[in-house]
Amino acid sequence: MFVDQAKVRVCGGSGGDGCLSFRREKFVPRGGPDGGDGGKGGSVVMQSDAALHTLLDLRYHSFTVAERGVHGKGKNMHGRRGKDAVLRVPVGTVVRDLDTQDILWDFQQDGERFIAAHGGRGGRGNARFATPTNRAPRKTTRGAPGQDRRLLVELKLLADVGLLGFPNAGKSTLISVISDAKPKIADYPFSTLTPHLGVVDLGDFNTCVVADIPGLIPGAHTGKGLGHQFLKHIERTCLLVHLLDLSVEEEGRSPWDDFQALNHELACFNSDLAQTPQLVVVTKMDIPDVAQRLPDVQRHFAAHGYEVLPISAVTSAGLNTLRARLATCLQHAPQDTGQDTGQDTGQDTGQIR
Repeated sequence: MFVDQAKVRVCGGSGGDGCLSFRREKFVPRGGPDGGDGGKGGSVVMQSDAALHTLLDLRYHSFTVAERGVHGKGKNMHGRRGKDAVLRVPVGTVVRDLDTQDILWDFQQDGERFIAAHGGRGGRGNARFATPTNRAPRKTTRGAPGQDRRLLVELKLLADVGLLGFPNAGKSTLISVISDAKPKIADYPFSTLTPHLGVVDLGDFNTCVVADIPGLIPGAHTGKGLGHQFLKHIERTCLLVHLLDLSVEEEGRSPWDDFQALNHELACFNSDLAQTPQLVVVTKMDIPDVAQRLPDVQRHFAAHGYEVLPISAVTSAGLNTLRARLATCLQHAPQDTGQDTGQDTGQDTGQIR
């Protein structure tokens, strides 16, 4: 089950209390205080794991508390530190504060660790308060409570290329042919309801990761047709491949209008996303009517500065040309995803290096 969002509450462990104790030994009438300090509470640590691809575990385990520190004891014995609670998340996960919506951390590499909730400081035993004028203090401090946070955890797929298009444009068929991905394929709109990733061989030992995004419709930037859940998965891509289905002209729709409509949705959702380089591809070239309409469409798009590549996922026509164009475009595409992290927002990220 693919889950790309979860709300969780994380609490660091409370610190152990300091101990009130005095040294009691034969022939030592005034041994003085020997109460040890309490141990520090454990922290809740989030760690990225490349083997994970969903937030399903967090959806059903939404509350995590780290172990509290052990209380101090006599004979100056300090309490043990509480164990950390580790939450594993997929690479590409963004952690936000649920109350302020500030980005706390953005996991972009395998093995990154971020302290989501710090453990409380341990209390001090009475031995800490001994002075020349107060040799038998009866003062101790209790352990501090751990940090309590509510977090919004979102997964944004890390892919080089995003397949963009209206429902039933042929995105799932294409990714199933050019990669080993096996999405659901059917001859009706919205057969794909979750994103899929596929690795495409570009030749010369080069590969790229392609994301098959469920079809978008007008109003997607407002959440219509689950648009918010799908659009966020192409925010990190370096290149968008816009798939056009020329058979929609039989329904009175214009390919250029469809192209403009989806670009409008991108701009409304994220202005930076609208500036991502795009490659326009016409699918289903094995249909005779589509092949007849192609020259007019190519001339119209060329007038606006867009090259149109014709392909057929059924007959494999044009797929080698598409792979070559992907390799060329990715070679010149900017690699900075523009994603903010807690370091940019001034937040205390608590990163563990």
